[in-house]
This record gives sequence, C-alpha cells and structure tokens, in this order.
Amino acid sequence: MKLDFTKMHGCGNDYIYINCLKRQVEHPQKLAVQLSDRHFSIGGDGIVLICKSDKADAKMRMFNIDGSEGKMCGNAIRCVAKYLYDRDICKKKTISIETLSGIKTLQLHTANGQVATVTVDMGKADFDPKTIPVALPGESVIRYPAKIGGQTVEITCVSMGNPHCVVFGEDPDGLELEKIGPRFENDPLFPERVNTEFIQVLDEKTLKMRVWERGSGETLACGTGACAAVAAACANGYCQKDTDVLVHLKGGDLTIRYTDEHVYMTGPAAIAFDGTVKISAKEMGD
Repeated sequence: MKLDFTKMHGCGNDYIYINCLKRQVEHPQKLAVQLSDRHFSIGGDGIVLICKSDKADAKMRMFNIDGSEGKMCGNAIRCVAKYLYDRDICKKKTISIETLSGIKTLQLHTANGQVATVTVDMGKADFDPKTIPVALPGESVIRYPAKIGGQTVEITCVSMGNPHCVVFGEDPDGLELEKIGPRFENDPLFPERVNTEFIQVLDEKTLKMRVWERGSGETLACGTGACAAVAAACANGYCQKDTDVLVHLKGGDLTIRYTDEHVYMTGPAAIAFDGTVKISAKEMGD
C-alpha cells in the first residue's frame, strides 16, 4: 500500500499528516509506531489524521510515537489549519477543528497567500483534580509538595483537554529529562499518565520551558503544555492574566494569553516536505 503524507511542524513539534478526507487509514496506532521511527522510517512525534467532521470544518486525530491516541495538540492543530488553507480545502481565515477535547476555533494569519501563524482558542484551563485527572483531594493542585521518584517537588496541575503537571525551578536545560520525565509520566498520582512542563520564570511576561510528553518523550515544543505553563504561572503569581506571555521552547516561541474562560495560543506552522511511503501488510502486523 502506498500512502501520501505531508511532514509538518510547529516550533519543531513534528508530525506526519495524512489526508483522510476522502480515504480511510487502517490501524493508525500501528502506523504511528512504524512511521514515527526517526532511524528506519519518516520520523516524527507521531501521526495526525485530517478527517471529515459533521460538527466542524475538519477533524483532527493524533497518535503518539507509542501508538496511543492523544486528545489534543496545540502545535499539530495549527498545522492542520495551514494544510486546509494552503491546499485550498478550506479557504477561510476563521476555521473550526474537531478534536477529542472539543471543537477549537482558529484564526489564520497569512503572508503571501499562505498561512504563517495561527491563533487557537484552546478553551478553558481546568484546575479540578478530577478532570485532569490527578489523584489528589481538593478543588485544585497548586504548588503541592508531591513525592515523585523519591523526591519531593512542588507541582501545579492543569487540564488543557489533556493532563499537565507544571514544575517551576531553575534553567531546565540542566535537567536530565530522560530520567526525570518518565518518573512523572508514570507516577500513580496520574491515572492517565501526564505531560510534564519544567519551567524557568525569566520575568512576568517570559517563560522558558522543556516538556516531557506522555507517549512521546521529550519534544521540541508542546502547545497545550505552553498553555498549561502560563495558566499555572498565573495561578502561582508569576504572570498576570489577560497578558501576552512569551514561552521559549527548544523548537521556538509561542505567545500565550490566559483568561479565566479562555487560553489563546499563537504560533507558527510550517510544511517540511511531501512524500509517499510504501507500507506492507507484514510491517503493519496483519
């Protein structure tokens, strides 16, 4: 079977995008594992299926490197918007995309007839432990001293349609994330695993961040993670609500504005290349 794809990224958070508007893709979980391999295949943080929706302009389904299906990805949804606009599938500056965490509204900013950046209404940041979920009592988990991997660390937990654990500290470049990340992801506190953001507050309008994503490991950027980081920074008094906060990630910068009812994320979307890959039934495990 031959499969056409487009490699795209938002701040280096790269996925393999497959147009499923007119065709079905079998075994997306297995496909994600196979195609995401950076040594023996295309390589990426996972795959994204662009599908039809009866509720929005299109539907996004994303699968991580390990084959697990994610509910939402802020960097990926910007790329879906660019794909739809640049390929003349949905030529609108305001579009809606269905995800497992709800329908998101996106504003497209163009240059020379193509999408350059996208602003996404990511919805409301939720601090309710039951929603996140995190196995702790109370109405919120803010600056909670949790014991993870044998060490006590202050955590702030937020849901952006997917679970996040935010940790504030020194420059995250010095962290051994390959050792630390899995401890957070798989801790019993997080029954559905968790994405973890390690944040340095540079000033009230600037954060520096590294992220460990459940199912993918460290990625160069995470849109929902940047949103969670700014929401957590406001909850901890480091940043102000309804103010643009610049988040420095390893792959680039995102601008986040947090309010009580909405989190707005603005960032770039880029096409790396188009290609065709041949997939055998044997490789898919059929």
